[in-house]
Amino acid sequence: MLSTVTAKGQVTIPKAMRDIMNIQANDRVSFSREGDRIVLQPVKTLKSFRGAVKAAGSAGPFSAERARAKNAVAERAREESE
Repeated sequence: MLSTVTAKGQVTIPKAMRDIMNIQANDRVSFSREGDRIVLQPVKTLKSFRGAVKAAGSAGPFSAERARAKNAVAERAREESE
C-alpha cells in the first residue's frame, strides 16, 4: 500500500492497516527505526483497555479499596505537615 507524505510531513495510514492494527482516531502511535525501515506501532495505555473486561456485579470491593487508599494518603499528608 502506498501513501503520500504531505508538505507538513504527515502521512495517512491506509484504512486496511488501521483496521488490522485497531488504530482509532486520537490513538497514539510510535515510530522506530529498524535498519532502513520505519516501524509504526500503536501505543496502548491502560486507559485504552477500559471496558475490555466486563465487571461482575458492583464496584464494591474496588470502591472500598480506593477509599482506604485515599484515607491513607490523607493521613500521611497530615503526619508530614505536623
